[in-house]
Amino acid sequence: MMDMLRDLSFGRTAPRRLRPSGLGLAPLLALVLAAAQPAAAQSTSETVDHTALRVCADPGNLPFSNQKGEGYENRIAELLGKALGEPVHYTWYPQATGFVRNTLKARRCDLVMGVSLGFELLQNTNPYYRSSYVLVYRSDSGLGAKALDDPALKGHSIGVIAGTPPATLLVKYGMIDRARPYPLMVDARYQRPGEKMIHDIATGQIDAGLLWGPIAGYYAKKSKVAMTLVPLIGKPGEPPMDFYITMGVREGEPDWKHQINDLIEKSQDAINAILLDYGVPLLDRQGRPIVH
Repeated sequence: MMDMLRDLSFGRTAPRRLRPSGLGLAPLLALVLAAAQPAAAQSTSETVDHTALRVCADPGNLPFSNQKGEGYENRIAELLGKALGEPVHYTWYPQATGFVRNTLKARRCDLVMGVSLGFELLQNTNPYYRSSYVLVYRSDSGLGAKALDDPALKGHSIGVIAGTPPATLLVKYGMIDRARPYPLMVDARYQRPGEKMIHDIATGQIDAGLLWGPIAGYYAKKSKVAMTLVPLIGKPGEPPMDFYITMGVREGEPDWKHQINDLIEKSQDAINAILLDYGVPLLDRQGRPIVH
């Protein structure tokens, strides 16, 4: 964990676009960045710009967002902007240490599109989706595994993003000796470990992989080889494997939060359709898969 925090301190030692590859912003923000950024004073008045929906976003972090508007967070932002009758304007900043401080808290934008429930540096809206880490393998592999501790996986090589929760389970289940690690911290201009892992599964270099669901689903859908994704649901005494994802607004702006909550509720079916179109494995409140 301390190595991860040293990496995230960057500024002097890491590339500007260095960012976590295993999850995107959502769960890792809650797990790591809260420890890496100083707390800021709460706002006492609402300063939301109602001439445009001002979104804080990463300029190159598919499947979440990019400057071309190709991510699912871009599409959901456009959906909300249309409902508000406002154009969508972006403040671009890499999702790494300082993201919230230099965007939302600097009042350069008013909405972060994807953060996990309970993240302390901002105020969470109601969740707009729930997803999980997944086990992914070729559909024609014959594995048929339904969980990470399935005996069908015994002796098989499994890819995992180093430092993410599934890596802990590989140790617990005595499977770490056959694991192939992929880097957590990368310069996204040159490396996409999630895409590489799916490619390695498709070409038979590894038998299966463990990835944050939205990343796995996106690249699995783009693969020419059919993939099976199995959501991982955490068990008592184990690290959480699934997360509720919210939007984020500044503290001290309840009216804006309520307005976004209303939009999420009214737009939930359309939001789900966008997420499913990107291959995001969605779970309902009982942990059951949501399908088309």
